Amino acid sequence: MSLHISAALIIFIVTIATSLIGLFGAPKLIDRSLFRPYWFLRRRQYDTVILSGFVHADLMHLIFNMMTFYFFGFLLERAIGSSHFLILYLAGLLVSHAGTYIKQKNNPEYACLGASGAISAVLFAAIVFFPEQSLFIIPIPVPIPAPLFGIGYLAYTWYAARNPQGRINHDAHLGGAITGLLYVALVAPGAYQNLFANLF
Repeated sequence: MSLHISAALIIFIVTIATSLIGLFGAPKLIDRSLFRPYWFLRRRQYDTVILSGFVHADLMHLIFNMMTFYFFGFLLERAIGSSHFLILYLAGLLVSHAGTYIKQKNNPEYACLGASGAISAVLFAAIVFFPEQSLFIIPIPVPIPAPLFGIGYLAYTWYAARNPQGRINHDAHLGGAITGLLYVALVAPGAYQNLFANLF
């Protein structure tokens, strides 16, 4: 009997553990993991493309990303399988970093962290598969439909990217969203029929 290992569960646990260690025990871990476009090639900090996705700027940043992951990541993994889920997650991370690199490659002061691009890819891929899904966000007393949450997620990103604070890479959300939508179009285009049926 083969043992199934959940990629989503591993990512979930490792991200929470690494972020908490960095925030409350070893701040050097966060500093070492920061993605710095200006220094990416100059100092060969290639591993930060991945490492930066497992640390967060503060507790609220971590909670928001992991809450979104919890509501949508495990559902999506069951729909597309662990291998596809892992590919999508990494693609969201890499594509979002590519956009950040192009935008900030000449800025030696810029540094960012967080799983925002990967989480956004998961969120929007899951919306295609499960448009009827909803989630609760305290203190809002009613469930929020997944498509509406996705729109709000991008609207907040657009605002936050123009009013940046800390080292959160808000620009990553858009790249991640596009990655998630395109990935589903490539590997499971039929899922869009269900999405359009629910929306229209």
